Amino acid sequence: MSTTDTPPEAGRALPTGAVREDVRRTWWQRHGATTTIWATRTALLVVMLVLWQAASGRWIDDTFISRPSDIVDRLGTWWADGTLADNTWITVQEIVYGFLLGAAAGALAGYLLGASRFVYRVLDPFIMALYAIPKVALAPLFIVWIGIGMDMKVLLAAVTVFFLVFLNTAAAVREVDQGLVDAVRLMGGDRRQIALKVVLPSSMAGFLTGLKVSVPYALIGAVIGELVASNRGLGYLINDAAAQFDTAGVFATLVVLSLIAGALNILVGMLDRRVNRWKPLQK
Repeated sequence: MSTTDTPPEAGRALPTGAVREDVRRTWWQRHGATTTIWATRTALLVVMLVLWQAASGRWIDDTFISRPSDIVDRLGTWWADGTLADNTWITVQEIVYGFLLGAAAGALAGYLLGASRFVYRVLDPFIMALYAIPKVALAPLFIVWIGIGMDMKVLLAAVTVFFLVFLNTAAAVREVDQGLVDAVRLMGGDRRQIALKVVLPSSMAGFLTGLKVSVPYALIGAVIGELVASNRGLGYLINDAAAQFDTAGVFATLVVLSLIAGALNILVGMLDRRVNRWKPLQK
């Protein structure tokens, strides 16, 4: 074959490794599944609200279930006079401070105690006994210790979050692959390197699970504290509305609490995706 018959590719090395192909997908192929899910959720919510509005006062006494229209009206009234914003801000602070304090303490205790099997086995029955105590039963004790201010609600939320984060984190630390630990030791790694390179990444999934599970419990702890003793916050609004047989006010407050819980779950989900690179690769 003459040189003029040589293909142009013959003089160049072929690429090795993975070949990246430009695959063009339509908008629906990329977002169709998510769009379908959200459309179904929206349709389900609309149907439920329509049935609720139709049933209230016609089939069921509206004293017990109120009406979506009355709930929206109550939210608008509270927003206009500042009641909603002021009390929501108080509860949000209690939830966030309690969640951060409880999560930090739970994670620290989980990593420290989970790394020592002997200490964990000694303290396990005491920890489970404290965990089994209904947190609402602690509210009167906290009132005696620190009064009925915001600190009491923050502490109650923190205690509720602490055990959930601690138990999940400690379990994840105890289940770290011992083979990875031994491999790092054979390569000359010290305890600090083992903790940072093996234990922390491997147990991150358990820690994040604890955060996700404890989000609604931080809200529950703060609201319980407000229900027990408070003159402000969303728990106070629930008490005040219930005392006046104001069902719309109770439901309006529950809607706000649901929105807060949803927002916190979204933030934890963002954190999960952010630290996802720490997780060990799955086979």
